[in-house]
Amino acid sequence: MAGAVEWSIRARFFVNFNCAHDCPYQFDMLPSHGPCRGVAALEIDEGRYGSVALDRLKAAVAFSWPGAISEGGGQVLTVIDERAAPDQRAALLRIMSGEDAGPGADFFRIFAATVDMRHGPLFSAIEFEIDIDQRRAAVVVPGVIDSRGEPLHDGSGRIRRVRVDMPEGFEHRQAEVGRGWTRISGPMPMRLTDAHGLFARLALSADPAPRPVPTVAESAP
Repeated sequence: MAGAVEWSIRARFFVNFNCAHDCPYQFDMLPSHGPCRGVAALEIDEGRYGSVALDRLKAAVAFSWPGAISEGGGQVLTVIDERAAPDQRAALLRIMSGEDAGPGADFFRIFAATVDMRHGPLFSAIEFEIDIDQRRAAVVVPGVIDSRGEPLHDGSGRIRRVRVDMPEGFEHRQAEVGRGWTRISGPMPMRLTDAHGLFARLALSADPAPRPVPTVAESAP
């Protein structure tokens, strides 16, 4: 990592992928239905790329693989907050493409190594609302992405809470599990119905060494 730009972000994060509610990927298993595809969105509470501040910016990314993520051959569509200035756009694109992170430092770097086709980037308004504790989220990129997340329910219809703890996770240390629905138009069309949803706080940086990662119980900055 000699000469690389130092960066870090703390963000709130929502994911909706096509697998079962208990996403096998969280446990190093194969996808529920063969291919793996979905969308993720985040809002940065605190972030910096070198001297460039990234606070309060939003981003969304859609992925699609023909099989397991580790088998490669994937596609990605990246959407950057239209409010971002040119230097902020460049910084977010480098972070989200994994260009300034050490091996295994974060999921952007890991996923980037499995992607063969890149669409965009798009610079657009991004509506993103998330309540991690309540397992609810909504993501809208006009004309491109419409996604929402809800809590799980048991057989009687009562809300059920499920949490995943991963002390050594490269994506999150602790996350709330729910379910989600997504429609994507454009170069990577997809539709997800009542599939895996995940709500978490992230702490990512260029450094692959262990670092403090927020849990769902911690308040956002």
